[in-house]
Amino acid sequence: MDLSKILSISGKPGLFKLVSQTKNGALIESLMDGKRQPAFAKEKISALEDISIFTTNEDVPLAKVFQEIYKKEDGKECLSPKSDNKQLVKYMREILPDFDQERVYTSDMKKLFTWYNILIEKGLIDLNEKEEEKEIENNTEE
Repeated sequence: MDLSKILSISGKPGLFKLVSQTKNGALIESLMDGKRQPAFAKEKISALEDISIFTTNEDVPLAKVFQEIYKKEDGKECLSPKSDNKQLVKYMREILPDFDQERVYTSDMKKLFTWYNILIEKGLIDLNEKEEEKEIENNTEE
């Protein structure tokens, strides 16, 4: 699961795939409707790879959180982001028991679950890639 080319852009709904870099920003493609558009350097663009969730210990990368949801849901969509706030918090506790409840807001959870469902729908979450990487690492160490 390579989240380095999957982007979130502040002020724009959904997720985007990086198509190419431009002089003033990037050319992106919406994962929702497939439309391409420019994203400028002045916009707040974040790669999902760089995002993590606050916990009471160390921050957990988004990819690891997605893996936990994937395991829990057996590769299917997760809880609807439109669910009741209590359900969102309960579900978040099930996948990440030590998340920091003071710094992770329900709006963050809604975004997390929305992103996960988009990535599942597009077939962009695959646990087998991680397992293959581990096997390669283990083989090179021996």
